[in-house]
Amino acid sequence: MNLSNNKTFWLMLMPSVFVLLWSTGFIGAKYGLPYAEPFTFLFYRLITVSFLLYLILQIMGQSFPTDKQLIGHVAVSGLLVHAGYLGGVFAAIKIGMPSGLAALIVGLQPLLTAVAASFFLREIITRLQWIGLFLGLLGVAFVLSERFTPNTAHFDITAIFWATLALFSISLGTVYHKRFCTGMELISGTLIQYLAATVVLGAIAFTTETMVVTWNLSFILALAWLVLGLSLGAISLLMLLIKQGAAARVASLFYLVPPVTALEAFILFDEKLGVFALCGMALTVIGVALVVVKKRPL
Repeated sequence: MNLSNNKTFWLMLMPSVFVLLWSTGFIGAKYGLPYAEPFTFLFYRLITVSFLLYLILQIMGQSFPTDKQLIGHVAVSGLLVHAGYLGGVFAAIKIGMPSGLAALIVGLQPLLTAVAASFFLREIITRLQWIGLFLGLLGVAFVLSERFTPNTAHFDITAIFWATLALFSISLGTVYHKRFCTGMELISGTLIQYLAATVVLGAIAFTTETMVVTWNLSFILALAWLVLGLSLGAISLLMLLIKQGAAARVASLFYLVPPVTALEAFILFDEKLGVFALCGMALTVIGVALVVVKKRPL
């Protein structure tokens, strides 16, 4: 009975822990990116976590899956969830986009996931959910319009492209993983995902960046947190939650990330959002809530 209660408690706690861990990824990027180019930073992060997962795999005596089709699907999932998402977020923040704004744009993931699910998983989107979709997009427009005024537009417009790439990658990656990869083993499957992303991001770093890193305490601590807290902690929770058949509910958790990240950025970096932007954030939260309300798991 106690074991059952403990299991229920941890299942209930997992979403909250996931949101908290996931939100700190933007903060970790903000701390580490001054000392390394974005794809170089990600290359070191992914190759480190791949090595750690390989050691864990060996210690546990587990082996790689032999189903080549499953391996291929898991690799594609890794490219979307890790290479596309992380590459987009890191590039946007490196260019100068505030971490709170990057989190807000990527926080639209539940909206895009609902659309992707309607096409790929044949889910029906209700009228209320369409209203939520447009409210969420309107909220982002409010935030971006404030950011592009002469007094507040402090980042290159290409940062919008990278943040949007991250949004589409994590949204499609979540649906793709639910559709094709729920049969994977957590450790070996996650290792395959990271190896695929390491190859792609490493190739981009080697061909487009200097690969120079300023190794200091701030960079090492940021790298360590992103490896342990995000790549091992948050990603493992994400895969577990999706495997439980809760892809739609997992998607709904992402709307909590922007407010949490904005609070963290306010405390750590003194980043501020004006009244108009805060209203836009509220609209986005309401819109996402309307999209996910009463949705059945994918």
